[in-house]
Amino acid sequence: MEFLDVVRRRKTTNGPFLPTPVSEAHQRLLMEVAGRAPSQLNSQPWRFVMIEDRATIEDVASISGGSMTAAMSNGTFFERYKPYFRFSAEEMATRRDGMLFDRLPPQLRPFTRQVFTRRGQRMMNALRVPQKLGEENRRLVAGSPLLLGVLLDRSEYRPGELSAFYSVFSMGAAMENVWLTTVELGMGIQFISFPMEVPGRWEQIAGLLAVPDELELMALYRLGYLPEEQRRPAIDWSSSERKLPSQYVFRETCATPQQGWDDGGSGRPAGG
Repeated sequence: MEFLDVVRRRKTTNGPFLPTPVSEAHQRLLMEVAGRAPSQLNSQPWRFVMIEDRATIEDVASISGGSMTAAMSNGTFFERYKPYFRFSAEEMATRRDGMLFDRLPPQLRPFTRQVFTRRGQRMMNALRVPQKLGEENRRLVAGSPLLLGVLLDRSEYRPGELSAFYSVFSMGAAMENVWLTTVELGMGIQFISFPMEVPGRWEQIAGLLAVPDELELMALYRLGYLPEEQRRPAIDWSSSERKLPSQYVFRETCATPQQGWDDGGSGRPAGG
């Protein structure tokens, strides 16, 4: 596969993986590409923990599913991320960012635009939607053949200092290498993010993984091989739209948006 095709096909996997274990050769390759990411002064601040033990994966899945239920029951999740929700293809095409919720449980579809309001929250709780979604999340994580924890060396990651930015940047570059490589390998990958949304749950994950004091657990992912036909979860979203170059690229100064590239052209700003 050509590199640019890999970049353009990269996406998050919201559905289940095949139960097939991730081969050791592919695990080694994922860690090799991670280790080739750039870092300030070649500090290589990242560390990774790969989890295949079924008992640990089941424990992480229970924490993740419970966290999703809790976050979606109290309304904090929807309030925090409401600016990124889109409910029509037209809105998505105009904004070109965020998440298009084009799939909801049947009982909620007539109330699509009200789902993520306080009134909708009460309706979702009455229908036990958070519990159903939490259980689906638990099953998705539990069915993953491989989990990947991403950690930073605390001696390199010092929040509040400029060097912390470089460490986080390096971690992101390492994970982008991993993410792109999963496309080449026929694999999928997804954040396990809900334990971050509920106080105390992320610390539980760190405890399960025996994270030492000198390391900081920064992210957790589930990985696996993709089935030919991917089943969509009960509440699903798509995020295939991307902003046009004129919406995020400037020429010479931040006062001059890039012109002529939105349609694939190579133009410069008018008069430039």
